[in-house]
Amino acid sequence: MIDLRTLAAGVFGIVLSGYSVGAQGHAQYRDFRLGGDLASVATLAGVAASDAKVIHERPAVMKELSWRPSYWISGSSKPQTDPVQQIIFSFYNDQLFRLVIEYDRRRTDGMTDGDMIQAISVAYGPQMTAKLGTTTAAVSQIEAESGTPLARWGDSEYSVVLYRSAYVSAFRLVVTSPKLDALARTAAAQALRLDTREAPQRELARQQKEKEDARAAQEKAREANKALFRP
Repeated sequence: MIDLRTLAAGVFGIVLSGYSVGAQGHAQYRDFRLGGDLASVATLAGVAASDAKVIHERPAVMKELSWRPSYWISGSSKPQTDPVQQIIFSFYNDQLFRLVIEYDRRRTDGMTDGDMIQAISVAYGPQMTAKLGTTTAAVSQIEAESGTPLARWGDSEYSVVLYRSAYVSAFRLVVTSPKLDALARTAAAQALRLDTREAPQRELARQQKEKEDARAAQEKAREANKALFRP
């Protein structure tokens, strides 16, 4: 008799691999390929590119785009079975460098770490044997908040890491381009330094604008009231 967890892992793996991952290489998630531009990713996801949120504008343009699959299958009264709850796409100078995939707890309920690793290995092959958490690179905010790393796949062109959150017992998959991710980290650090250095000047400008706006509003009220005032 087939074990239900094994069956679930197999189905999950088919869902992951059924979006041409194997046919086009591993440097992608489903049809979303690392390095792709915002317009093409938005078209594939069925969302507007204008919905992307600007994170930094200098020294590089960095944006994020969120996508949630529809709960219902198009043209059907049946609910969607896609285990993905949300994907956040991150772009560095209009190049997709990272995808953060959140899996719906309802559709992974009962699946063990081993089940998830087995399923994702269908799409990405054998996991890397290097011990997780031994990288010398600084831990990013995404890595820090993702939870416990369970398994890693990849090479020089792509990195895939499966995490489990201890707080909500949910799984997260992070797919990155190591080359673009390194550039994005450097740009983000530079952007923060620029923001910190220019913060006092921006605050003065904000205060000055508030004063000017207040004066303009007061003058407008004065002119309106003066014209209508009768002693």
